[in-house]
Amino acid sequence: MDLSKLTIKKIHQGLLKKEFSALELAEVYLAKIKKEDKKINAFLTVSEDLAISQAKKIDETIAKQEEIPLLGGVPLAVKDIIAIKNVRATAGSKILENYIAPYDATCIKKLKEQGAVIMGKTNMDEFAMGSSTERSAFFPTKNPHDQTRVPGGSSGGSAAAVAANMSCYALGSDTCGSIRQPASFCGLVGLKPTYGAVSRYGLIAMASSLDHIGPLTKTVEDARIVFNVISGKDDLDSTSVRRFKINDSKLKIENIKIGIPKEYFAKGIDLKVEEIVRAAIKKYETLGAGLKEISLPYSTEHALATYYVIMPSEVSANLARYDGIKYGHFAKEAENLIDFYFKSRREGFGEETKRRIMLGTYALSAGYYEAYYLRAQKIRTLIRRDFDRAFKKVDVLMTPVAPTPAFKLGEKLADPLSMYLADIYMAAVSLAGLPAISIPCGKVKGLPVGFQIIGKPFEEEKIMAIAEIFEKYYTKV
Repeated sequence: MDLSKLTIKKIHQGLLKKEFSALELAEVYLAKIKKEDKKINAFLTVSEDLAISQAKKIDETIAKQEEIPLLGGVPLAVKDIIAIKNVRATAGSKILENYIAPYDATCIKKLKEQGAVIMGKTNMDEFAMGSSTERSAFFPTKNPHDQTRVPGGSSGGSAAAVAANMSCYALGSDTCGSIRQPASFCGLVGLKPTYGAVSRYGLIAMASSLDHIGPLTKTVEDARIVFNVISGKDDLDSTSVRRFKINDSKLKIENIKIGIPKEYFAKGIDLKVEEIVRAAIKKYETLGAGLKEISLPYSTEHALATYYVIMPSEVSANLARYDGIKYGHFAKEAENLIDFYFKSRREGFGEETKRRIMLGTYALSAGYYEAYYLRAQKIRTLIRRDFDRAFKKVDVLMTPVAPTPAFKLGEKLADPLSMYLADIYMAAVSLAGLPAISIPCGKVKGLPVGFQIIGKPFEEEKIMAIAEIFEKYYTKV
């Protein structure tokens, strides 16, 4: 039995039957990381001592014949933008290279209470600004399916860790597809919850109105298990909400109407990707679901431009705190205080981070606020209305996740605009704060391709139930 390929429930059953111990399981994963991560570069920090101590606690609980939660003893990898107490938290940036988090993020606290075994922190684009994990200040991560290609971004380290069986599941963050796109590129399930469904407390902020925390897993069932643990109201995050539990486990596919936005299959999508995604959607029709072509004019035409005004504006405000004084990297020599600020930030931030700070500062500056930021927020409202109108006609939407499979390492680095366009199918969903899940549906020349199911606010259970139908009938789990 290859322990590194088991799902959450299979690990749980194996622990209960004493087929293996939590310590043995942790050691298998740690050995795999030591052996294989030199090629993949998924991890920035391996928390071996923490993982061993957490695994031993689970074994002690089992020895006492006490119950363990579903996630008890299950290996977890965490994107390095989420705080874990006494573990390094770099956000993929040199400016936080030696920062040790003094507290747990709320989602980590909940997972620790469930007995999760944390293998370490995963690589990412600096401050989650990227679509390939090449913008990490430390090193690029490689796609386990083809090491000449990217794993996606910005949660590429988390996706690569799960795809390479170096972790059973992982946490990522999604601001504009940073869970869904790596899931698609690495052949995983990736869930972006509704904005507010999961507390952001302890997530190093990039763009506060757009950031989401969610799971990257091998199956939809695993995604549901993790989401059920990390979701819910948190007094430490005023934007979080109480969990609305809707039981869609007995959902009948013949009662579901699926919307297909015609703009998502327009010029620019790889023809093979379009063929695979359309075939996946068609399979729902063979099971009795209704298909309806719809239009999302504002969402498609204006979402990316709107996102790339709002996001850098929030980035410029959130990253102002990194001044070299309170924490993080600081300049060793400076002529005066202003020079100290400039040098600390210039040395600590990477090229893409500086670009977005400058774009955001410009958009928020006097004389341009109304022309850019305020106008973008108005268009964001129109995008939400686009989805509201669509959901009066259909239950869910199905679209591609990305226009292409995983691209080559270095292919888009010299052209930031082409990198931004990789997010074209995901920006509108993030701006509207809707739940969406990426599901593997095929391969192009050996590279995984995913499709996206988008639901109404707080209908995570519905989109997971619909995703599970495809997984059950048409994929090998």
